[in-house]
Amino acid sequence: MKVFLALLGRELRLSLRHGADTLAALLFFFLAVSLFPLAIGPGPEMLGRIAPGIIWVCALLAALLPLDRLFGADFEDGSLDLLLLSGQPAAAIALAKAVAHWLTTGLPLLAGAAPLAVMLRRPPEAIPALLGGLLPGTMTLSLLGTLGAAIVLGARRGGVLLPLLVLPLATPVLIFGAAAADTVAGGLSARPHLLLLAAVLAAALPLCPLAAGAGLRAAVE
Repeated sequence: MKVFLALLGRELRLSLRHGADTLAALLFFFLAVSLFPLAIGPGPEMLGRIAPGIIWVCALLAALLPLDRLFGADFEDGSLDLLLLSGQPAAAIALAKAVAHWLTTGLPLLAGAAPLAVMLRRPPEAIPALLGGLLPGTMTLSLLGTLGAAIVLGARRGGVLLPLLVLPLATPVLIFGAAAADTVAGGLSARPHLLLLAAVLAAALPLCPLAAGAGLRAAVE
């Protein structure tokens, strides 16, 4: 556990040094969401109805932006080989990368979702369900993104392959997350959809790091 925490601290320090990646993801998130009222008009009923889908899609796309550097920099300078030789399992290295990605990208996106929902005229009583779905949803997206980044590591045009791999896997998360906010606006309980999101996260938590670790070992061999 001490080695894992040290690895996580290393990833967080590197993320702070490259804070432009997090800033770029946040700016993309805010700008992409802000374009929708300009495209479909400022009508509060229309914006409020489609706000969960807008926020979820933009958050998913913004979370993909920093994934190119998740393993790429370590792979190029040889740090990844040293990490794999440190005695820490490859799955633990991938998990530390996923946690660092969520803390530096997913958590800021989660914090920025509330003011954007207000801007899109989302009813106040529906915002907690939206944020409650984004919490496990962004965690799952970080795990899936780590898996995709590990699989395409070292491949030609990996930046093009990465979204093509991650986006289909993230489709259930997108559906359940947007539906959780929609059901609250319709007077129903969001609990079934939130439980499904939690179930997806529970399945991704052990499986994604294991698969990502196998991808890392294949990339360095």
